[in-house]
Amino acid sequence: MHNLVIDIGNTNTKLAVFKGKLLVFFQSVPELNKATLASFIKEQGVEYAALSSVKPEDPELISVLKANTKYLPFSTRLNTGVQNHYQTLSTLGQDRWAKIIAVHQGFPGQNCLVIDAGTCITYDLLDDQERYFGGSISLGVQMRFQALHHFTGKLPLVGWDREVQRIPDGISTDTAITNGVLQGVVNEVEGFIALHNNKYKNLKVVITGGDAAFLLDQLKNSNYASQISHDPYLVLKGLNEVIAFEYVQKD
Repeated sequence: MHNLVIDIGNTNTKLAVFKGKLLVFFQSVPELNKATLASFIKEQGVEYAALSSVKPEDPELISVLKANTKYLPFSTRLNTGVQNHYQTLSTLGQDRWAKIIAVHQGFPGQNCLVIDAGTCITYDLLDDQERYFGGSISLGVQMRFQALHHFTGKLPLVGWDREVQRIPDGISTDTAITNGVLQGVVNEVEGFIALHNNKYKNLKVVITGGDAAFLLDQLKNSNYASQISHDPYLVLKGLNEVIAFEYVQKD
C-alpha cells in the first residue's frame, strides 16, 4: 500500500510517498499542477492520499486525488487519539494539527514541544496525557526582516542567506538588523523552551520547518541541546498517520 501525502505551505509544496510507515519518496516543488499530480500518482502506484494546506483549497488538485486515489479530506476534526482542547478548530492550521498527530505517534506518553521555523514560527505543546491546548504563533525570520523595512522610513530590506549560520556583529545598519532579527529569534526559541521546561517534566523538543537548520546550529551547544531533535517530515508523517488510522485500522 502506497500513501501519497501533500503538504502545501506558504512557500513550497512537499510531496511524500509512504509504504506503511516507511518514507520511500520525498520531493519539494514551488507549485503543483493537476497534470503533474496525475502522472505522479500513476508512477508511484498510489492507493491512498491526504492533503494539508495553509492556502485555500485547490479544486483541480482535489479532483485529481478523488479520481485517482482513495482520498482522505484532512481537517482538524480528524483525530488519532489526541484530546484536542483548542477552542477554535475552524482556524487551527492543518499543518499544526498534523504535526501534533505525528509527535503523538512518535513520542507516546511524553511532553513534546513542536517548533516549526517557517514563514511563521509556531510553538505547539502535546502533554504526556495526550492533551493539546494550542500554543503560540510568532513572526518567522524573513517576516521580521520585511517588517523592519516596511514599518520604518529608512531601514533597508536586508537579505539573509539561511545557509550562512553565523550571526554577524552589528557593526553597520545591515548587520545590526541581521543581528537583531537572528539573535532575537534564537532568544525567543530558547525562552519558549525554558518556559515549557518549567511547566513540563522530561520535555522533548522537535524542530521542523525551512529555517530549522539555522536554529539547530545555534542551539547545538545550548543547555537544551540534549532535548532537541530535528524532523523535516513532521507534517507529512502526521498525514500518513491519519490515513493509517482512518483507512487501515478502521477497515
